[in-house]
Amino acid sequence: MQKIFFIIAAILGGLAVALGAYGAHGGAEVIAQNNAFITFDKAVRYQMHHALALFAVVWALNEWKNQAKLLNLAGIFFLLGILLFSGSLYIITFAGIKMGYVTPIGGIAFVAGWFSLAFAGYKEIQKK
Repeated sequence: MQKIFFIIAAILGGLAVALGAYGAHGGAEVIAQNNAFITFDKAVRYQMHHALALFAVVWALNEWKNQAKLLNLAGIFFLLGILLFSGSLYIITFAGIKMGYVTPIGGIAFVAGWFSLAFAGYKEIQKK
């Protein structure tokens, strides 16, 4: 999973930059029509933050091999969070489809990812 998370994190980070540039330039008109600047910005920022969090998971998987189960879980939660949280906000922005019921589930996945990462670190400290 370590290599898969690394590749996905790199792709998601690059997409966040590309989407941000699109929103600032070519897509600005669409976003303005939907009054969705804040929604779009939040989607891009959370995507980038959690793409970076996936890199932290990759690092931890390399350093704390005994915590692979928790760390893989953290990575899966981060990916789910990006898909559900940022993805739903992109759909709201560009399609105008109300997805407000999906977005919080993505937020919960983000929190679960951070707690899984923290718990893996705690377990690693307790081991020493």
